[in-house]
Amino acid sequence: MYKKALTSLIILFFMMGFITCLNDILVPYLKAVFDLSYSQAALVQFCFFAAYGLTSIPFSKLIEKVGYQTGMVIGFSLAALGCLLFYPAVALHAYPLFLGALFVLASGIVLLQVAANPCVSVIGPKETASSRLTMAQAFNSLGTFIAPFFGAYFILSALAHSSHAEGVVYPYLFIAGVLVAIALVLSRLNLAGMDSAEKDESLWREVLADRGLMLGMVGIFCYVGAEVAIGSFLVNYIKELTQMPEAEAASLIALYWGGAMLGRFIGIFTLKAFAPAKVLSVHAILAIILIIYSMNATGMLAVVSMVLVGLCNSIMFPTIFTLGIKSLKSGQEKKGSGLLATAILGGAMVPLLTGLLADRIGLHHAFVLPVLCYGYIAWLGVNHLKAR
Repeated sequence: MYKKALTSLIILFFMMGFITCLNDILVPYLKAVFDLSYSQAALVQFCFFAAYGLTSIPFSKLIEKVGYQTGMVIGFSLAALGCLLFYPAVALHAYPLFLGALFVLASGIVLLQVAANPCVSVIGPKETASSRLTMAQAFNSLGTFIAPFFGAYFILSALAHSSHAEGVVYPYLFIAGVLVAIALVLSRLNLAGMDSAEKDESLWREVLADRGLMLGMVGIFCYVGAEVAIGSFLVNYIKELTQMPEAEAASLIALYWGGAMLGRFIGIFTLKAFAPAKVLSVHAILAIILIIYSMNATGMLAVVSMVLVGLCNSIMFPTIFTLGIKSLKSGQEKKGSGLLATAILGGAMVPLLTGLLADRIGLHHAFVLPVLCYGYIAWLGVNHLKAR
């Protein structure tokens, strides 16, 4: 049972990373197809990540009722439905329908996220829970690394042949088929250890009263917002600086997310050798330096500097998450985790605001908003060091 459960979780984390990162290909693709402004194109990420803010807590309650396994089956099915909705969106050539399909798809991903994270800790010994989560996150990063190549070959390459949106039909129908197959297999597995989720009797207002959690929520908001904003506009940024075709620029997005994957493995050692809050501050300060340099440079030097920010992002989410729930009382961790998950809403707001800024002052200097986000994260690390 343990191996089956772990394999299911690894596949789950891979698909979550793959589908989420594919949005970075959809943004420039739909921008070109529908002739959108930067702020209009940013609605792709807005509709996707808004699902985290709206559905994380309701889905937490659903998991308590139906259990982890059933929750994941529903999540895969809901994500598959979102992929299938791309077909009518293409047939009617309607951008709002794409946004609706993305919200449904994202809702499935949120349900998977809410079920998967605590599930990792209950399928095996507690003392090895961290290593299991690290391995699962590594496969999540693998998904984010592969997605840009998949999107460049099957989606962005279609821009050269057609100005219509049919380039997304077959890739998303294929993904829908994979998700349905996974849901069917998962529903037939006997995973007794995943059948129920322990209830948390603490009150939401008690958890929200914790200052460390609130600071962590803002940190998650800023981190996800900055990371997604850069990834969303990186193809257009590279094209502006180098005149590189979209399909080629997508390979550099893979390096951006690949840097995050590499950094997580390096972080296993640096987070043991140094205080996590100190590592967090250093990474945030390096990200600020790289972005400011890129904003004041041109050509490939500016591109490389921005791509390297991915390496700085690597340890931020787990470190901010851990610091956020550190001061919670025993038994409050699940509600704290649910609230931290709602802060992923930053992936909706910051890219949209960055897009609005790009429409006014140009994309090259619109990344000042992610700089402010990383500034807060650097302060958060220093604040935790002072408290300690």
